[in-house]
Amino acid sequence: MTRKRNFLPLAGFLVCLAAFLSYFMVLYQFPVTRDVPWLSWLLFALGLGLAGLGVARAFRAPDRFRGKVMGPLFSVLSVAVVGFFLFATTVGSRQLPDPAGGPRVDQMAPDFTLPDAQGKPVRLTSLLSGVDGGKWVLLIFYRGYW
Repeated sequence: MTRKRNFLPLAGFLVCLAAFLSYFMVLYQFPVTRDVPWLSWLLFALGLGLAGLGVARAFRAPDRFRGKVMGPLFSVLSVAVVGFFLFATTVGSRQLPDPAGGPRVDQMAPDFTLPDAQGKPVRLTSLLSGVDGGKWVLLIFYRGYW
């Protein structure tokens, strides 16, 4: 009896690789998949599941399926891709440098003009001088991926 090829570990590795590449090429552009990469996690779970099934198939029925060497190899590569993705999206993204010219805490912000909710221009110095009724202005800077 000839043994069949076991393509599940290879398919799992390719799905994990596609999840990795799709995040950095496409999915990071959209806030819904950039901030919490849920779609990538789903693809990684599918890839690791396929790789695990392939390894189990190779070792449970070695007389019917091949892949006792390549199955674990592709599974380890899949886990390595997932590990590198987790490192890049959790640890690596926190290592971003501080902006060189950005204001610091307790430092006076540079003057700027931006539109308000009605579209009228509002200047920071006019808010601080009390013309519009205030002496304090709270500025919040969101750190993002732009």
